[in-house]
Amino acid sequence: MKTLRDAVYGVAVGDALGSPVQFKPRGSYPKVTEMLYCDIFHKEAGTWTDDTSLTLALCDSIKQCDKIDTKDIHKNFVMWLDRGDYTQDGKAFDVGRTCFNAILANKGINDFNANGNGSLMRIIPLAFVENITDQQIEQVSAITHAHSIACEACKIYIHIALDLKNGKSISEAIHANIPKAYSIFANLQNLEDYSVDDIKSTGYVVDTLEASLWCLLKTSSFRDALETAVNLGDDTDTIGAVTGGLAGIFYGIENMPETWLAALRKPEMIEKYLFA
Repeated sequence: MKTLRDAVYGVAVGDALGSPVQFKPRGSYPKVTEMLYCDIFHKEAGTWTDDTSLTLALCDSIKQCDKIDTKDIHKNFVMWLDRGDYTQDGKAFDVGRTCFNAILANKGINDFNANGNGSLMRIIPLAFVENITDQQIEQVSAITHAHSIACEACKIYIHIALDLKNGKSISEAIHANIPKAYSIFANLQNLEDYSVDDIKSTGYVVDTLEASLWCLLKTSSFRDALETAVNLGDDTDTIGAVTGGLAGIFYGIENMPETWLAALRKPEMIEKYLFA
């Protein structure tokens, strides 16, 4: 059975694995195969960033409200930003600009230039909400990222997650959920044919989605998918988190490397906020 636990641990592991090499160009650092100390933010190995914190904030709201309540979700995001809730050390860090501005303003930013991956990185819990709708996915994205491209990326991702939960292969799930009305996502049609040189691992939500799905298509284990993701360079924590959410569903926590899980700090926080 595919569970929320599998998905959220996948996010957290990918996030923590990728954060120490975040912002570094592809090929400029030794291959990451284990959890490392994060020099950028001076964090112990196994520390997650905003990707996982906001995922847990979303989980906590769904658990407490037993429904999607965007006002309550926003309240949790404020507590993360102001008080460091959902973090392992009591302080928010690695905060994206769009998330920061939208949370403070209590209004999602509907601007083409605000199509970062800050809503995609936290959206996976919605795949475990019974009868989730596209409108609800859009509303949760739009708490911070309200542009149609970011919202569409989130919908694609959740529909792929739902198909993986229902037993489809990675390739089947991707090809079943490529939107015909959005040519900007057309590359998803041929990802299997792409080489690593064709893949961009930036913070632009389309690049992040393509990179993460490519990692899943080109590998056959949780470890290989996540190592491929975090060694693409650039936005490695979020590429890791987005890849990890789907890889967690497909492979399950039982197939995650024991050394990675053992190194993940404060897993009890994840357990506390799971709603399913």
